[in-house]
Amino acid sequence: MAEAQQMTHSITIRVYYEDTDLGGIVYYANYLKFIERSRTEWVRACGIDQLALKNDLGLIFVVRRVEADYLRSAVFDDLLTVTTNLVELGGTRIVLDQAVLRGTDVLFKARVVLVCIDQKGPVRLPAPIRAALTALR
Repeated sequence: MAEAQQMTHSITIRVYYEDTDLGGIVYYANYLKFIERSRTEWVRACGIDQLALKNDLGLIFVVRRVEADYLRSAVFDDLLTVTTNLVELGGTRIVLDQAVLRGTDVLFKARVVLVCIDQKGPVRLPAPIRAALTALR
């Protein structure tokens, strides 16, 4: 597996009422939605059109594994920064570190493993996609 030089990609998300639970804090599953949005924007920033990737090559990225740590709570109206860092780029897999921050406070962090698949299962990342994923270094 190739080690990747870290370059942080980030997006900003506002916490809405619908993101919170009865206790007024962000419902735990919504952190996974926040990091999904950040991964989508990271892939877009790398110049990859995921719809074209699916339609033209029959390839998609799927989550294989998530290791998550919930450290602090976010609440209604918080302005959060969600970061994505490429950690490793293997033959078929992509390893990312992601975090949700409020200011400098880390609220949530996760290590996410993605796999490139077609209809039959895992496939090697095509060279142009590999190059695009490392372009933001």
